[in-house]
Amino acid sequence: MGLDRDTKHRIVTTFQRRVANPLSLKLPGQVLVETTGRTSGLPRRTPVGGRRIGDSFWFVSEFGPKSQYVRNIQADPKVRVRIRGRWYEGTARLLPDDDARARLRTLPRMNSSAVRAFGTDLLTIRVDLD
Repeated sequence: MGLDRDTKHRIVTTFQRRVANPLSLKLPGQVLVETTGRTSGLPRRTPVGGRRIGDSFWFVSEFGPKSQYVRNIQADPKVRVRIRGRWYEGTARLLPDDDARARLRTLPRMNSSAVRAFGTDLLTIRVDLD
């Protein structure tokens, strides 16, 4: 029997917050999205897997509007993205009408596999880089 969506979300986000994200933040090659905390106003960095295509950076959130960084984007779409050690400013756009599963097939395989396996409410996000 599988886990319900809320239980799966709690388990995965607790693991990400306490184990995976602190380790990933230290890796120099890890792509990061920096949002502004909607309550604190402080910068919040989240490791993501995605791909730059032209002047845009594409990625998929596994928990959609339940993800804290998605909620931060909804409050303030101005973000920064660190790609290959360099920071880019941009404006994030939530794309609920995009086929997130199809989009994952165009993004880095390892991260896409994890997002598909653990995600419960996939949401495509495009950052238009300045």
